[in-house]
Parts: sequence; structure tokens; C-alpha cells
Amino acid sequence: MRLQDRIAMVVGAGQSPGETMGNGRATAMVFARHGAQVVAVDRDLASAEETVAMIRDEGGKAIALQADVTEETAIQAAVAACLGQHGRIDILHNNVGISIAGGDAEITEITVEAFDRCVAVNLRGMVLACKHVLPGMRAQGSGVIINISSLAAWSAYPLVAYKTTKAAVIALTEQLAIQNAPYGVRANVILPGLMDTPMAVDTRARTTGKSRAEVAAGRDAKVPLRGKMGTGWDVANAALFLASDEAGFITGAALPVDGGTSVNVG
Repeated sequence: MRLQDRIAMVVGAGQSPGETMGNGRATAMVFARHGAQVVAVDRDLASAEETVAMIRDEGGKAIALQADVTEETAIQAAVAACLGQHGRIDILHNNVGISIAGGDAEITEITVEAFDRCVAVNLRGMVLACKHVLPGMRAQGSGVIINISSLAAWSAYPLVAYKTTKAAVIALTEQLAIQNAPYGVRANVILPGLMDTPMAVDTRARTTGKSRAEVAAGRDAKVPLRGKMGTGWDVANAALFLASDEAGFITGAALPVDGGTSVNVG
């Protein structure tokens, strides 16, 4: 029970439709399994409620809140609701991100609307969540922020908005770490590689017209470790470590969870 009685707000705790488990839902479930009381936040309230139901079925504690991260008032209201329910937030896990679904494209093809949409979701949403959670963490003298970036930030990723925003998330996390270290607040960032999640596989299959199996096989072939993508559980277990006291002297770190793909990049 590494997170016993801690209050964990997981932003992006629902998931898009698909056959597998998304990073946010898996993380919410793993946090709850280790004793955290989870506040599952998502734009799609029904999806967040599905996550909460799965947690409660396992005997965990969770509530669902609706918030669109592109709207500051919605984020502020979700934070206020969490504080009203629990009185504190110990862990903020920022998991929201879009690429293809937001109209992302190569730089010569990207529209202003698609680029702005990806920035609003992938970067500005994290900034706003931190803006409204940090005052409470600073006041209590403790807290953990975990942001989800992507190995796309370090690799040859063709779509401009996703790569740019995910690289910015790393810089944001570094700033959060150094500016909030005096308050006892830690901030770290996870860089998932090729993952078998609904966003990464099912969305691509729908967009490209390929079968899910074809998309998955092509991605598996690029992974050095056993020739197999990771799963949402791999990201969740990394987040569990970073949220726990075992990582109490770790802040400002960028952790690849990628089956060795970054070694090829490096």
C-alpha cells in the first residue's frame, strides 16, 4: 500500500474506445490498488465513471469528475471539488493528450485550428491543472506532479503538434521541479514509447483504415525489447514508483518507458 490514504487526482482517467487499457485508466487503478483515494477526471464523465466502477469493484475508493482541460474554469472547478471532498491533493497525474484525433499533421499540412487544439489539450491543460493544484501543495509542504509526455519528443515523429507539445511538457516539468523544490513538491515526467493503448492503436486503425492487428504488428516490430509494445500498465507502474516515497529524492527526471526504443534513438 505505497500510496495509503493519499489523494490522487488523475486527469485523463477515462479513455477512448478500444480493446486495451489506456494509460490514464490503468494509472488510476494502480494508484487505488496501493491505497490512494482517486479522483478520476475526464472530459467524458461516463468514461471516468467506468474507471471509478472498475476501481470500486476491486475494493478501492474513487470518485469521478467531469472537466475539459481546454477550459480553465472547468479545471478550477474540478480542483475545488476535489479539495471540497478530501481537503487536499497529494498527487496530480496529468495524462491528457491528442495527436491524430486532433487533426495533427506534418508541418506543411497542419492547420492553425488543429495546431492550437493540440497545444490547448497537450500543454496548456497541464499548465492550468498545475496552476490550480500547486497552491494547496505548497501550503501543505508536499506533493507530487507526474506529467505524461511521449518518446515522440526525442524521436523522429512526423506530426508537428504532438512532437512539439510533448517536448514542451518535458520543459514544463523541469521548471515545475526546480521552482517548487523549496516547497517539498516533486515533479517528474514519463515518456511512453510505442504502447498498445486505444489512443495509440485503435485511433490509428480507424483513421488509416487499416485493421487493428496490422497497426499493432507494425508498431511491435519497432520495439527492441521482445518485439512487443508496452501497455498502459507499464506506464501505470512507472507512475506508481514516481508517486511513492521510494522516489522521494527524485524530481525533474524524464523517465522513458519504451522497451529500449530510446537507446536506438540515442
